[in-house]
Amino acid sequence: MSDTKVLRLVKKSENDLPEKAFTAKAVASPEPKPARAAAPAIKPVPARARQPEKPKLSREQMLKIFRAMYQSRRLDDKEIQMKGQNRIFFQISGAGHEAILVAAGMCLKPGHDWFYPYYRDRALCLQLGMTPLEMLLESVGAEADPNSHGRQMPSHWGHKELNIVSQSSPTGTQLLQAVGCAEAGYRVKLIKELKKRVKGFHNDEVVYVSLGDGTTSEGEFWEALNTACNLKLPVVFLLEDNGYAISVPVEVQTAGGDVSKLISGFPNLYRQRCDGTDPIESLATMRRAVDNCRKNRGPSFVHAKVIRPYSHSLSDDEKLYRCEAERLSDAEHDPVRRFETLIVKENIVSPDELQKLKDEVDRELTEAADIALASPQPAPETVLDFIYSPTVDPTSPEFDTEDIVELSGNPGTMVDLINRCLHTEMKRDPRVIAFGEDIADCSREESLGQLKGKGGVFKVTANLQREFGSARVFNSPLAEANIVGRGIGMATRGLKPVVEIQFFDYIWPAFHQIRNELALLRWRSGNEFSAPMVMRVPIGGYRRGGAIYHSQSGVSIFTQIPGLRVVYPSNALDANGLLRTSIRCDDPVMFLEHKHLYRQAYNKSPYPGDEFMIPFGKAKTVREGSDVSIITYGALVQRSLVAAKQAEQQGISVEIIDLRTLNPYDWNAIAESAKKTSRVIVAHEDTMSWGYGAEIAARLSNELFEYLDAPVRRVAAMDTFVAYAPQLEEAILPQVADVLKAIVALKGY
Repeated sequence: MSDTKVLRLVKKSENDLPEKAFTAKAVASPEPKPARAAAPAIKPVPARARQPEKPKLSREQMLKIFRAMYQSRRLDDKEIQMKGQNRIFFQISGAGHEAILVAAGMCLKPGHDWFYPYYRDRALCLQLGMTPLEMLLESVGAEADPNSHGRQMPSHWGHKELNIVSQSSPTGTQLLQAVGCAEAGYRVKLIKELKKRVKGFHNDEVVYVSLGDGTTSEGEFWEALNTACNLKLPVVFLLEDNGYAISVPVEVQTAGGDVSKLISGFPNLYRQRCDGTDPIESLATMRRAVDNCRKNRGPSFVHAKVIRPYSHSLSDDEKLYRCEAERLSDAEHDPVRRFETLIVKENIVSPDELQKLKDEVDRELTEAADIALASPQPAPETVLDFIYSPTVDPTSPEFDTEDIVELSGNPGTMVDLINRCLHTEMKRDPRVIAFGEDIADCSREESLGQLKGKGGVFKVTANLQREFGSARVFNSPLAEANIVGRGIGMATRGLKPVVEIQFFDYIWPAFHQIRNELALLRWRSGNEFSAPMVMRVPIGGYRRGGAIYHSQSGVSIFTQIPGLRVVYPSNALDANGLLRTSIRCDDPVMFLEHKHLYRQAYNKSPYPGDEFMIPFGKAKTVREGSDVSIITYGALVQRSLVAAKQAEQQGISVEIIDLRTLNPYDWNAIAESAKKTSRVIVAHEDTMSWGYGAEIAARLSNELFEYLDAPVRRVAAMDTFVAYAPQLEEAILPQVADVLKAIVALKGY
């Protein structure tokens, strides 16, 4: 079964706006001022929208619901007390959200389903099995904290045993990862070979992801809904709408003030609304939502209206922007108080019994707080633990087969050898899947027999889909955050995504996912979760016509991110070996492929074999010399070689070091060459100011000053953008003449 058999074309909506709605007059109309909303009291669901009946619960179940809600609220209060005593350092509450979250937890299976909560989801995590002590351990920053081992703020949930995936602070980034997590299960069902290679998948598993109303303004919310609906993935989206994004009310940020109306056109999406302060109504709603996903009917969306009786966090004061009448209206719908009144009124529990229950919870929380406060914080020497995989080291000899390589066959270009590596690695490991914009041969499989196929704009992924099928090689929407975010979710489940960002110039929508999610997941969770995946990214200039938006080379922006490996081969052979290492290592890797080098004759190579690997952090001396060292990578390797040959005619011997990987980089090779020649040039295509070479130049000056006979010199692009006109591009990017000029000047210093 393939993607094309699952996807269905959606008919054009009959409710499309008429063309006259887009007249110049309409466009020129002044922007309407947002109408001030009345106090956002919880309104009852209209009778016609109500479901037939609410669930009938036993006395024991009712008391358990109250206990979980009360426990969640009192944990917030305990943390607020501890913050006031300067015993913890931050607090953000889930107050007002307890009812819908306890209901959600009752419908889902910890350790079976998967969870991507946000910071208000304390009650959900308690219901799933996280203990008050585990929450308070996070509050005090204890090493024993299972959420992050002292590395994250309170209410950043994560629990390996419960399948609660480590949560970060950015709003909305979890949505695409949740979709990717569900998509992993979808792919496992389609790929027979995967069923024996990966564990922990269930046919009826559901992925839960929650968000606040403010997060619906993020583009990744819409990207996540789009893919979940397109693939009919079993994702429960829970919108906890308390009417505010910190101080911004919903009518200011959401057109019409109701996101449920805006998403009504999504196909395959089961939509419901409920009073999220009523645990019984919430339970009925969540049961239907989860059941819809469990039966693989597609995603569910629950819009729960809740309240926020406390400020956004203890760093916020809602009295500055919410009037007293509005806050009093919220208080009337406090879920804990409402449910407490109900169970007493219905004689489910007597006031004395209820007080006894509350006293028991309070006592447990006091004891848990005492234990948490006495629990040691992580040792300072652990701060570097888990930036990268502690078990798989891609810099080790295990990944070094260069000395035993046997080349065979006709020489191939960089495109040829990257493509062949992808073929062999996908054949070797069914967990490897490839996706991105235009990377498939043809999404409409029925046409494949009549077509040559696309295989990427540079043909690097040609014929992968033909060989491995549409379940493993497929096109993505034109959305870079979607590509990386989904990849993170899949990698968390044990797949090995190799995704393509079509051009480095357009990677920026995915930067949030790369910087704050992909690179940090292992460290922030204390090695509880990780996302080893490869991002293939065509990069660089020297291609006439590339201009501003097809020639960027800002590698230093990514090399300074801890947790992310950055690889940059200069020739076909290195590209093959380094890509194989990238796929087999256990860390996230950015694999940069210079577009100008894709099909150059000078960097061709015969095939090195299916086990050929080059370790990260191992530079290559591509030319021996004694007078000047050039430290370089990418397209500047060949330009440096040409310049070195010209310098040789002037009696100057130049040594050239190709770094090959930029993070990590081979400091030993740099230092050895610098000590040998005493004169060093760092050459790269990045801009001069704040470019990659600045770090190497600074380190050389700091650590090897006594070995240098001249200042470290840099050859780099001008501090501007790459222009379209060839004459301007040549002036902006470093050329052979620039390298030669630097060599001569440094030798004569």
